[in-house]
Amino acid sequence: MIVLAACTAIGGLIALLAGAYGIRRTRRTRTAGNVVDALVKPPQPGAERPLLQFETVDGRVIEVASPVPPGKRTPLTAGAVVRVAYDVDDPRETVVLGGERPGVDRGFMIAGAVLVLVGMVLAVALS
Repeated sequence: MIVLAACTAIGGLIALLAGAYGIRRTRRTRTAGNVVDALVKPPQPGAERPLLQFETVDGRVIEVASPVPPGKRTPLTAGAVVRVAYDVDDPRETVVLGGERPGVDRGFMIAGAVLVLVGMVLAVALS
């Protein structure tokens, strides 16, 4: 049973770190990145997320899959133009402004913290 407690705590730690990384990356890209308009293109065959095409400050044309799925808040219909922030060092790291989903990352962090605590309680109870 100690193995179960350890696996639970480790899984929770991974989820906690994934959520924290997502929040940090989104915040860094949004605040320190360049903001440009991106053209929404239809998704590639077999994909559900549309493509975003934009030009960087140095003139490169970048085409990336949208980091967020289409939804009510950001419909992302083909032909529309959306504002994105991109990382200057890696333009493939983008954030659709107004389409950030910090709730998902916070959910990972909360679930991870709960799993870490459950793993710790199990470890103490089984010792």
